[in-house]
Amino acid sequence: MADYIFLMHGEDAVGDWGAYIETLVSKGVMRGGSAIGDGVCMRKSGDVPAITAHIGGYIKVEVDSLEAAKALLAGNPVYEAGGVVEIRKLPKTD
Repeated sequence: MADYIFLMHGEDAVGDWGAYIETLVSKGVMRGGSAIGDGVCMRKSGDVPAITAHIGGYIKVEVDSLEAAKALLAGNPVYEAGGVVEIRKLPKTD
């Protein structure tokens, strides 16, 4: 099993987030998630870039493969509205 994160790009999607989250929970793959608010980038010294403002939220899931993660997009309000959901694998670290 591997952890994947869905990064919802800033499109405001109207949809049934509760039903989508419940689907992930019922499948036993949900590992967390949240909307993402304002913030800052920090660096000890030197110039810093602006925050990545187009990411509006995330969902973390645990599944066997990238293909399994892709299959979980059905029902995601951002995806269903034609918006972008970026899927990234979260590598295991020791």
